[in-house]
Amino acid sequence: MKLKTKLILGLGFLFLLIFALAAFCSYYVGTLGRESDNILKDNYASLVYSRNMLAGLDDMKTSVTSTLYNNSDVSSQYYQKLFDSGKSLFGTNLKAESGNITEIHEKEYVETLNRDYGTYLDLCSRMRGGAEASQTYFAEFLPACENLKQTVNAIYDVNMEAVVRKSQLAKSDTARFLNSMAIIGSLCLMLALVYFWYFPVYISTTLSHLAGKMRNLLKGLGINLDTETDDEAYVMLHAINLLENRFGIKEEGPGETKGDRE
Repeated sequence: MKLKTKLILGLGFLFLLIFALAAFCSYYVGTLGRESDNILKDNYASLVYSRNMLAGLDDMKTSVTSTLYNNSDVSSQYYQKLFDSGKSLFGTNLKAESGNITEIHEKEYVETLNRDYGTYLDLCSRMRGGAEASQTYFAEFLPACENLKQTVNAIYDVNMEAVVRKSQLAKSDTARFLNSMAIIGSLCLMLALVYFWYFPVYISTTLSHLAGKMRNLLKGLGINLDTETDDEAYVMLHAINLLENRFGIKEEGPGETKGDRE
């Protein structure tokens, strides 16, 4: 195998190590990024939906409570708008949460929330004032409102626990990634050091051997090889020049043959 081929293979091997290390880093960084995106995309969205549902529920409760004890036209219009706004906010986010179920038991909570919300709206429509309304308010409306809050909070807690759990998993994956990088980086460094040690030694040993042969050859012919450098390549070239001068050997030019010179 020619020296040029060996050099190409050696440099190609180093390039392959660098490429493999870069590919490994890119893969794990991409994996960690996707895990973070999943946390934000799924669980964080459910947390936002839960918070909005609680806000809508509070608006509806405030509206019903206020209209129960205040029957003026102006306040009734205001609280009716507040109720409609809260109802719209709650319903929109409940629908969004129903399509974003990702955790265990979250589906059961959402189904319970949908069922209890229908009962809650029916109670709201019955709150029209009077003694019966007051009795319904304390006996049924407030407990129904509290049940809805507890269910929404349960959905919130499930997703918050999932965020914490996935964050811990992401940290564990990051630690494994760093350990893997340390191991692979160390192996690549060792292989690179072996390469940097082997090839210079191989080339230097080969040239030193040839330079020694040339010195012995010249010494056997009675030619004194006097050089002030340890550069093996220079020694070999100087020795070849001495041989050419001694025996009258001329280097063939481009396209020139021995017969042409004769």
